[in-house]
Amino acid sequence: MEYNFDKVTDRRGRNCLKYDFAAERGKPEGLLPLWVADMDFPAAEEIKQALRETVEHGIYGYSEVKQPYFQAVRDWMKNSHGWDVKEEWMVKTPGIVYAIAASVRAFTKEGEGVMIQNPGYYPFGQVVRDNGRVLADNTLREENGRYTMDYEDMEEQIVKSNVKLFLLCSPHNPMGRVWTEEELRRLGEICLKHGVLIVSDEIHHDFVFPGYKHHVLAALDERFREITVTCTAPSKTFNIAGLQVSNIFISDRKMREAFQKEIDKTGYSQLNQMGLAACEAAYRYGRDWLDQLLVYLKGNLDFARDFIHREMPGVKLVEPEGTFLLWLDCRELHISDDELDRMMVEKAKLWLDGGRMFGPCGAGYQRINMACPRVTLEKALIRFAEAVRTLEI
Repeated sequence: MEYNFDKVTDRRGRNCLKYDFAAERGKPEGLLPLWVADMDFPAAEEIKQALRETVEHGIYGYSEVKQPYFQAVRDWMKNSHGWDVKEEWMVKTPGIVYAIAASVRAFTKEGEGVMIQNPGYYPFGQVVRDNGRVLADNTLREENGRYTMDYEDMEEQIVKSNVKLFLLCSPHNPMGRVWTEEELRRLGEICLKHGVLIVSDEIHHDFVFPGYKHHVLAALDERFREITVTCTAPSKTFNIAGLQVSNIFISDRKMREAFQKEIDKTGYSQLNQMGLAACEAAYRYGRDWLDQLLVYLKGNLDFARDFIHREMPGVKLVEPEGTFLLWLDCRELHISDDELDRMMVEKAKLWLDGGRMFGPCGAGYQRINMACPRVTLEKALIRFAEAVRTLEI
């Protein structure tokens, strides 16, 4: 069927984190929110049908899945990303941040180092600090609007901070880098050299723009696979984050057992019945919906790029290679981060993610979620531009 991504769906009044919790998050009511990374698009009809059938059955007891569930996940990974996974590698969790926290506890001790790459997805750092580990920030290099890995600093910090675990974001949130095979191989070799295990968060792997290709780190080399926890989920791809289901792949038996032990310590066992049904339906029947969505998101990116270049002096788009997030460089506005954040709220009436939450090197940036109807994106960019015009640049 043909999907209409231009249709605006009112999400207010449904306990929606994005739209209904401004006051609870310290924001004034009435802001246009483009912050949290879920989409303003209804899920594919096949997913809704699977959920309706589950609801209509009327019994919501403990649930598990059998081989057809794994087959749907396996086929998706193989057909979309060229990686042939085995059923015994898979551990299901209610989310990837949950899996990252379990990994930190399973593979490191208090006082040992865990490496992240800022500007980066802020829960990574929170999980490391909350579990009493040493946070090592291998800050990404930025030159002319493009971010790259600093391998020399990476090795120095691994030794200096006794790093035992590397948290990789691939594709990278917030700036949308899709790492090349060469970049990932170099990272993998460094981790092998220093005995560092890797957690690869690949939740955005299905969002890659034309001209780029996502590479599963664990699929590049069997040696990389044996030291890697590969985190996948249908939540971003099919906009079902609220159903809480992720599929984590760990080929090394000892690593997998250690990971499972940490999950067992939390008392968590079977996943949400609705999430399991939605995941299987998404991977089995959701291809057409996703293909249409990717075309629409490319249109949103093209629209945003043109608008920012034309209407927003002092603001630069960091060209994304993947994800549905826009990383905007506002440093040429020559205002402080506090002033920038106030401008977004008080003048633009927008709720965005300020760059500082992604690490100190995110100062002067704003992140926008563009996975919304184009009329919503246009409204947000107009407000942004009008606020910029009030400044003396």
